Amino acid sequence: MQKPTIPKGTRDFSPEEMTKRNYIFTTIKDVFHLYGYRQIETPAMENLSTLTGKYGEEGDKLLFRILNSGNCFNGLTDTELQECNPITFAAKACEKGLRYDLTVPFARYVVQHRNELTFPFKRYQIQPVWRADRPQKGRYREFYQCDADVVGSPSLMNEVELILIMDEVFRRFGIRVTIRMNNRKILSGIADIIGEAGKIVDLTVAIDKSDKIGVSGVNDELRTKGLSQQAIDHLQPFIALSGTNREKLTALRHTLSVSGTGLKGVEELEYIFDRLACTTPLRAGLEIDLTLARGLNYYTGAIFEVKALDVEIGSITGGGRYDNLTGMFGVEGLSGVGISFGADRIFDVLNRLDLYPAGSLKSSQLLFVNFGAKEEAFLLPLLERVRAAGIRAELYPEAAKMKKQMSYADAGKIPFVALVGENEMAQGKVNLKNMLSGEQSLLTPEELIAHF
Repeated sequence: MQKPTIPKGTRDFSPEEMTKRNYIFTTIKDVFHLYGYRQIETPAMENLSTLTGKYGEEGDKLLFRILNSGNCFNGLTDTELQECNPITFAAKACEKGLRYDLTVPFARYVVQHRNELTFPFKRYQIQPVWRADRPQKGRYREFYQCDADVVGSPSLMNEVELILIMDEVFRRFGIRVTIRMNNRKILSGIADIIGEAGKIVDLTVAIDKSDKIGVSGVNDELRTKGLSQQAIDHLQPFIALSGTNREKLTALRHTLSVSGTGLKGVEELEYIFDRLACTTPLRAGLEIDLTLARGLNYYTGAIFEVKALDVEIGSITGGGRYDNLTGMFGVEGLSGVGISFGADRIFDVLNRLDLYPAGSLKSSQLLFVNFGAKEEAFLLPLLERVRAAGIRAELYPEAAKMKKQMSYADAGKIPFVALVGENEMAQGKVNLKNMLSGEQSLLTPEELIAHF
């Protein structure tokens, strides 16, 4: 019999791992609520017409397509079947796909429900997404995103608050991070300046890979996309731009002086930095990085990416402004901006750095040992009182050997065990054992509850 497995790029999570993941989700939710974001959910699958064309050519290749139910060969001619062309087959045999991210489904939701919504509409969403990517360290085919977006407001105050949200979330996690920021208008201005305005998509896709392939790799890819050597040479000072954030903005104002679009991007970043200067200094580093491009086609303004400083891993949060996304669904004029926390990568970072605070992992606090039927009848009312007081407690379900019950407590990392036999029942008390120190105390039910 073949041993069961799971698809590459997916993971099972044990109860202990799920308590850690729920700590992540709860922490992020709490911060979202502080800033007035409300939760929605959308289906795991969307119509492919909703998904395709929103992520660029490379993103479209990573969509998981779902075969039509029933006869998926309907509509395919004999010639098409004999050609075995996967693109032709998928176009006719697949009408739905698994969502690639939460932003495009959110845009679809806004358009579909716009008459029921009050704008600006601030929503958050914590759900899994799927990408037909090559699995590797820190990259999965199924993973959770934790998104916060506000749509229906062009104000850059939304960008300011999203930066504050990112800073607060990672402060609570205790993860040291740098928030990298750029603006797609600046990248468009650079494309104008180097004489390759028509190659903006190729430019951003290549630049976005600079962390992985280096500047020389970016230049090689741009050559294959048809950019002239002169344009690539003109690009280098932008990629190599250094100094403080204010110094970078000053330099960009000078070099992009003939590009109205580029200057608009500079002004937007200046506004964000001016407003952040009115707040308590960020715990995270905030850095303008012109190699940050976020290679998705729908970004039009500020873009963000968060990198952990103490763990070698890809970005753990990203996002940006998208002025035209709802326009793809026939509704113009709804500007939006959002961020997405990569829960799976945050999970990996917290595990590697062992940053889960004491008490954050909600395992049982107390196990009542089961000595038999009389003891069960005595303990059930006590167990109700203990749980009503908010203490996470359980009764071992059968009168097994003491060693087995103690091993169960050890395996579940339950810190306290209650022993109630005939003597304890006669006194109306509980013998409480600390599993770490071995110390035991004879307590009344009131003292037991007070102890926790």
